[in-house]
Amino acid sequence: MGIFYGLMAAIFWGLGDFCARYATHRIGTYRTLCYLQFVGIFGLTIYLLVTGELQHMFAQASWLPWLWALLAALLNIISSLALYRAFQVGTLSLVSPIAASYAVVTVVLALLSGEVLTGLQNLAIVLVLLGVIACSTAPTSAGGRERRLWTLPRRGASSRGILLALLASLGYGLTFWVLGFLVTPGLGNITPVWFIRIVTPFVLLLCSPLVKQPLTFPRGRVWLLLLGTGFFDTLAYIAYTSGMQPGQVSLVTMLSSLYSAVTVLLAWLFLRERLRLTQWLGILVIFVGIVLVNL
Repeated sequence: MGIFYGLMAAIFWGLGDFCARYATHRIGTYRTLCYLQFVGIFGLTIYLLVTGELQHMFAQASWLPWLWALLAALLNIISSLALYRAFQVGTLSLVSPIAASYAVVTVVLALLSGEVLTGLQNLAIVLVLLGVIACSTAPTSAGGRERRLWTLPRRGASSRGILLALLASLGYGLTFWVLGFLVTPGLGNITPVWFIRIVTPFVLLLCSPLVKQPLTFPRGRVWLLLLGTGFFDTLAYIAYTSGMQPGQVSLVTMLSSLYSAVTVLLAWLFLRERLRLTQWLGILVIFVGIVLVNL
């Protein structure tokens, strides 16, 4: 079942991120992240109350999983802000695969936590890291001369959002490790997603005056994008946490990171985004690494 849940998470995150790209361009990163949460809050609250799962968790679960869930929520907020900002200022088909390399972080942490990786999976991790480096470089300068492989581009749409995508990758990697090893064993697969949905707008509201990001209520057709983003993002998290069984964290994480393939495909079909050859090669290497880690 881990394969099924991982692939479902990838599909839903790919669709959600594509919607988020449009929403961030209309109302900004901060408001997008805040208001998309209400889809999950409404739907999951009804589910948890009807099934009685929420009452059971509050009565039976110890305080420690809730504390870890709070840490996961805070990490998720930082990661999502970085990711959605990268979608807003960068090239979608470039920043999405870079952000998807969060799977490497989670897998390494899972290894340190006791999961065993094969030699092929270790090779896959190296390939993903090399792919990120290739995506983050510019093959030619404005005058056509070659740049060194390790030189980050300073100008051009292809270079925008790269650092934000890397930050999102690290943050999500930590988030999913915390969820897989410290939260879902005590709170199940639905309650942690609901808790993250509750905490996120609360934290954003408190921080709004400090970061000077107003949370003006959106109006108009942008709500269709917010509803789509919130709906798919919530389903993706549920699919991900549902696959968090002992020994399955690495598998589900790497499969879920294939969401970038969905996002890149949508960006190529609908946004007509174009990348340089070395960056396409980097994306290909990332995808190859993600596939190999599951063999």
